[in-house]
This record gives sequence, C-alpha cells and structure tokens, in this order.
Amino acid sequence: MRIIGIWIITALAVAAAVYLVPGVSFQGQDILVSTLVFAAILALLNTVIKPILKLITLPITFLTLGLFALVLNAIMLYIAQWIGNTWFGTALHLDDFVSALIAALIISIATAILGALTGANKKDKRE
Repeated sequence: MRIIGIWIITALAVAAAVYLVPGVSFQGQDILVSTLVFAAILALLNTVIKPILKLITLPITFLTLGLFALVLNAIMLYIAQWIGNTWFGTALHLDDFVSALIAALIISIATAILGALTGANKKDKRE
C-alpha cells in the first residue's frame, strides 16, 4: 500500500512541475497515463539507482554543501525521461538543464510536503 501512495505522490509532484515550469511538458494525447508511467519510472529509479549515485557523489555533495543533490535529482529526471520516452512513450520533454533543475526542486519539495502530510514517508515499524 505504501508503494501506491509513493507512486501517487510522485505523480502529483511531476504534474505540479509540468504545470509550473515552462520548459517541462508532456507531448501527446494521454497526459494522465504519461504522468503516471513517468512517476512510476522516477519512483523506481529513486528507489534503486539514486542511493548508489548518492554514495558515489558524496564527496562532491559534501564540498558543495548539499547543492549537488539538486543536480543529482535533475540527472535522475533526465534518466527517467530517456527511459520513459524510449521504452514507454511517455513523451516528456525537458527544454534545458535549468528547467530540469527547477523541476527537480519542485518535485523534491512537493514530494516532501505531500509525503509528510499523508505519512507515506514513514517506515512501517513492526515488532
């Protein structure tokens, strides 16, 4: 159940970024399906690949006082865009890296706020 909650929260955050950032858009007929598929890809990448990339980029993140984490989020958006456009036909379009950075910032803030409000970020502690 937690996975579905994270997926929906990520989809809402991606929709907010597409709505707010001029350089980020979905092109095609079914925007809802594209948003849900892209959110699933992004959530899967953030679960599997991002911890490895965080560990690899830890020194530069430390040197930039954490600002490189935002660049890493933008890179994750580009990877998710490539996977979604190539294999699933989501048709997400990122104009430039600045648009990706702003979108990554909005997605990060939106997922943090929505996750805190819904409790989706809490770990299930069973004894």
